[in-house]
Amino acid sequence: MPDLSSTATGTAGDFLQRAYALDGAADSEQLYKEWASLYDTHLGEMQYASPQRAVEALLQHLDSKSQEALTVLDAGCGTGLVGECLQRSSFPGKFMIDGLDITPGMLQVARNKALYRDLEVADLTKPINRSDGSYGAVLCVGTLTKGHVGPAVLREFARVLRIGGLIVATIHDEIWESGGYKSTVTDLGRSGAVEIVSTAAFGMLNDSSEAGRMVVLKKRS
Repeated sequence: MPDLSSTATGTAGDFLQRAYALDGAADSEQLYKEWASLYDTHLGEMQYASPQRAVEALLQHLDSKSQEALTVLDAGCGTGLVGECLQRSSFPGKFMIDGLDITPGMLQVARNKALYRDLEVADLTKPINRSDGSYGAVLCVGTLTKGHVGPAVLREFARVLRIGGLIVATIHDEIWESGGYKSTVTDLGRSGAVEIVSTAAFGMLNDSSEAGRMVVLKKRS
């Protein structure tokens, strides 16, 4: 499957190549600190579609007539691209979004957009500082990729979901199997913790139909 760094040029491509070669939380924090001010511009130039497509996947499984507020955890929220897509969506209810990210600079960009209820620095390779059953949905877009966060976080996402809640996560196709994500999703399904709604291939860019997996899980117990 294609590497997104091959679609970018100049500085954007340099940042992406570094992103795919990250080695640990400190390395990740430094990269995204440097990238924060240009991140939205670079991904816009690349026609990065994952945030919008993840929100569309979530909406497919929500009650289109619901007026209730939905609490959402945006895990690895970065500059708030998912928050923007949620807030301009057609969902009739209100989204109350909390965001977690390892980089204060990225969170500051998200904070300036005034879309989130709460934003907090967090390392997703460690347990999430949230109570069991805190959220109606967890979205994780662009974080389960090469050099970033491993598959164990999917169990944490399930833990912080209420019963009936949804996980929507994008996973880079190159590491879907080799990185242990497929087996973790399968184990979660077999254990009865979640229903595996979909693991369909999707395009991370507007003009592509591949490179990622859109994983949708529904919490059962």
